[in-house]
Order: sequence, then C-alpha cells, then structure tokens
Amino acid sequence: MPGIIERNNVNVRGAGQKAMMFAHGFGCDQNMWRFVAPAFETDFRIVLFDHVGAGGSNLAAYDKGKYSTLAGYADDVVEIGRELGLRGAVFVGHSVSSMIGVLAAEKAPGMFGKLVLVGPSARYIDDEDYVGGFSAKQIEELLEFLEANHMGWSAQMAPMIMGNPERPELGQELTNSFCRTDPEIAKAFARVTFTSDNREDLPRVSVPTLVLQCSEDIIAPKQVGDFVNRTIPDSRMIVLRATGHCPNLSAPEEVISAMRSFV
Repeated sequence: MPGIIERNNVNVRGAGQKAMMFAHGFGCDQNMWRFVAPAFETDFRIVLFDHVGAGGSNLAAYDKGKYSTLAGYADDVVEIGRELGLRGAVFVGHSVSSMIGVLAAEKAPGMFGKLVLVGPSARYIDDEDYVGGFSAKQIEELLEFLEANHMGWSAQMAPMIMGNPERPELGQELTNSFCRTDPEIAKAFARVTFTSDNREDLPRVSVPTLVLQCSEDIIAPKQVGDFVNRTIPDSRMIVLRATGHCPNLSAPEEVISAMRSFV
C-alpha cells in the first residue's frame, strides 16, 4: 500500500508558518496551479497534490468503491493534512475540488481556517427551482459521450470548458491534460463529479469562505456561484472579469489579487 505522500504525489514548498493547499479540478493535475501558487510561497507553506488517477498519483491506489463519491477524495485531503500536520490552513479548490474541500473541512475541524472556492458548483443538474446549468438528460449524454470516446470527448469539451477561444493554446493544454488522465478513472470521476449533490453540505461550512466566480462559465454559471455564496454562512463572492472555467490558467493575476484580499 503506497504511503499518502506517494499516493497523491504531494509536493510541499514555500516558507510560511501557515499552509495553503491547492486542489485541482476534474481532468487536471497540480500543474494547473503553476501560475498561482508561487505568488504565495513567501507567506505560506504551499501544498500541491494530485487526486488519485490524475497527474503523478499512484494509479494502483485507485479503489472504485472509495472513489464512488466525493467523500473518498475528501478523505484523501484529510489524510494529507494529517500527514503534514496542517492546522488553520487555507484550502484552495478548483471546480469539483471546491466541494471536496467543503467535505474535508467538515471531516477535520481545525485543519482548514479558510476556504477559497474557484468556480464551485454544489450540483450541476437543475432541480425544481435550483439552477445547476444542465438538465439530467444533458449530463447523461455528456457522460455517455465520454464513456464511448474519451479522446474525442476531451478534444471537443476541453476548449468549451476553458473558454477564451482567442487563446487556443489554453484549450489545447486542457485537452492534453484530459487525455493524459487514465480513461477508466476519468469516466468514473466524471460521473461522480457531474451527478454529485452537495447543497446540504454548504450550510455546515464553519470557516470564512471566498467564492471566485468567472463572469462567463458554462460549467458553473453565475446562478450557481450565487447559490454557493448565499448558502455558505460566512462567505463572500468576487466575480472575476475572467471568462471560462479555469481562471487559474487564463487569468492567474486576477485570481492571485482576489485571493490576497482574503487570505
């Protein structure tokens, strides 16, 4: 059984007393934080890692049962935090990792003192008066396409998710990242991500939270960010000028500036 550090390819750098942990979104890895994390290295101990199945993680550690819900990924975050002795750390989660961070903060009170949620969604599927951005049919079609053709799905979806069509190199980077992810794990993680419902977890968040919402985002539209912001008790939202779902790549300076005002 691999150790926690090896399992999640954990990398620690920086000089601060307090830690800042960065968690990547679906189809990505810790490399997606390369433009943001270094800005905080003088003030924080920076913790980067890959979810099991992504980047340099140990694929042998993948357990279909454990990772059939986001709670399994949150357990890994807590284990990394305990291994490193984190107390009052800042957790920065992108996309699905926003909700993984919400769950981890509840599982391990005191480990995280602040949450930064970048493009969060508590539920992607519309439900009665709740707007998630997608119908159940759209999500099922999306998942069926991915299951039938991982490479084709990646090539078609990544540029749409990234946005910023005038900078095609960004969409290409996300496409390449999606294609590098183990296909079977990617299919399972996509289903967990896009069918999850964490709305009831939000009111239980007990630490100050910053929601970073992009001005245009097909994956997490503004109504979704508004809901997360409204439902987490001690939360504030900054709407970025950035567009697309990955401002950590497309507008890192804006993300850094917004984070600095909070941490």
